[in-house]
Amino acid sequence: MPVVNEQITDAVTQANVHVLGEAPAMAMGTIYQSMAHATGILFENAVSAQQQQNTLAQAATNQGVMQIYSVDTSADAVATKTILQDASPAAPKA
Repeated sequence: MPVVNEQITDAVTQANVHVLGEAPAMAMGTIYQSMAHATGILFENAVSAQQQQNTLAQAATNQGVMQIYSVDTSADAVATKTILQDASPAAPKA
C-alpha cells in the first residue's frame, strides 16, 4: 500500500470536517427557506380567496338591485294595501 503524504491526508480531513460542520446550518437554512416559500403561497391563496369573495359579493349586490328595479311598484302598492286591509282587525262596534 502506497504511503500518502500527511499534509494531503490532513487537508482532506479538514475539508471533510468543514463540510460536516456546515451541514446543520445548511439544513436550517433550507428549512427556513421552505417555510418562507410556504408562507408566501399561503398569503397568495388568502388574497385570491378574498378577491373571489369580493366578486361574489358584488354579483349578489347586483342581483339584489336588479330585483329591486324590476319590481312593478304600483302593483306592489295595491297588493300591499289589500293585504294590510284584510289583515287589520275589525273596529269594535259601539
